[in-house]
Amino acid sequence: MLKFFPLLFLIILLIFTSSCSTTNKIATLKPEPDDATPLVYENTPSYINLPISIKLRDIENQTNSLLNGLIYEDNNIEDDDIEMKVWKQAPIKIENDNGSTGEKIKTVLPLKVWVKYRIGTKKLGVELYNYKEFNLNGVVTLISDVALTNWKLSTKTELKSLNWNESPTMVVFGKNVPVTYLINPTVSLFRSKIERKIDESIEKSMDFKPNVLAAIEKICTPFQMSEAYESWLRIVPIEIYSTEAKLKNDSFLLEMGMKCNMETLIGRQPESKFNAAKIILKPVTKIPKQISANIAAVSTYTEASKIMTKNFVGQEFGSGSKKVKVQNVAIWHKEGKMVIALDLLGSVNGTIYLAGFPEYNDLTKEIFFDKLDYALDTKNKLMRTANWLAQGLILRKIQESCRYSIKPNLEEGKQSMMSYLKNYSPMPGVFVNGKMEDIQFQKIQLTNQAIIAFIKVNGTVNVSVDGLK
Repeated sequence: MLKFFPLLFLIILLIFTSSCSTTNKIATLKPEPDDATPLVYENTPSYINLPISIKLRDIENQTNSLLNGLIYEDNNIEDDDIEMKVWKQAPIKIENDNGSTGEKIKTVLPLKVWVKYRIGTKKLGVELYNYKEFNLNGVVTLISDVALTNWKLSTKTELKSLNWNESPTMVVFGKNVPVTYLINPTVSLFRSKIERKIDESIEKSMDFKPNVLAAIEKICTPFQMSEAYESWLRIVPIEIYSTEAKLKNDSFLLEMGMKCNMETLIGRQPESKFNAAKIILKPVTKIPKQISANIAAVSTYTEASKIMTKNFVGQEFGSGSKKVKVQNVAIWHKEGKMVIALDLLGSVNGTIYLAGFPEYNDLTKEIFFDKLDYALDTKNKLMRTANWLAQGLILRKIQESCRYSIKPNLEEGKQSMMSYLKNYSPMPGVFVNGKMEDIQFQKIQLTNQAIIAFIKVNGTVNVSVDGLK
């Protein structure tokens, strides 16, 4: 009986030591995360269409507000025996001159004319004059050629006709004598004045540069695509192009386009790179319709870790009695690589660390890790304590589960862009519309908070400026 106890103790000791040899505690050095500077991704230039639609009624309203009251005055009666004042009598009407060849506008100006006319002579210092005053109402019709010059819609106006509402008369020797023959020649005196007044007022009212630049400045203000991931889209203008203005029905149509870079930035709101002083208007015959936009599909490390942890659920790695299960996954950035921390339970207990470069599979829309290997300290400890786990076959099997789909992120990024392409109005009278085609993967970059997959989307964007304010 006494001999039995040493034998029993030996068996228990062997079982205990055998059990201890199959479960190794591993304590490896954690590769501490480092900082990845915020991203600025500049793509190839894109084009945004800026069709400017200006209705004739807007020109009419602006012209009426600028041209009011007295529009011509001649107070010198000595040179031609006439004094004259001309007022705008009623609102000016501006319309398409459909009866003319080419693109012209017709301006109808109701006016009131006051004329002081003298008849007589001056002899030996004695004035022998008879003065008469007339108040006349009439309508002047002017025809204008239209051109675009230095951001302004300019006109070259000519007086086409002047129709009096009634024929002016004066009493001469007791008879009413028509004096239209006296008044009409005076039209030549103020004709050029009226033409110039019309041209100046239209040019001033049609300086659309402030409107266009204000719209572009709004468009170029970085806007947030995702609040959760702090992703921003910034448009940086390079050049502005413009075709010739075309008059169609009741509107002037001006095709404009902006050559720009679209940058995606992660982090705090970036500054705008809009500089009105550097924008030059260049004449072109055609504006490109297609644009290419870059979108950031952002996966935070926390999000990616949760997805990969699910991939390992129920899986065992190893052979025979030597197996481990992955309980949890955590990932972060270090020196351009991804560090993947795996919490193990089984024949080896503890945390091991892998490192590799993120890649993208365009077919499956998955991010995977190329050249995945154990971190140096992890590899050294596994070689001493669990060499079987350090073998390449097990590593490859683990690597198969170190992947996750970013398809939801891609769709979220696309939907974020689409929200700005459905009649989005950054300011009154400015509307953004467009459509997007399928997405194309570009590249992956890392920040200290997330994996960023950059994608390219082709489509069309129209920014319409409708009306003058």
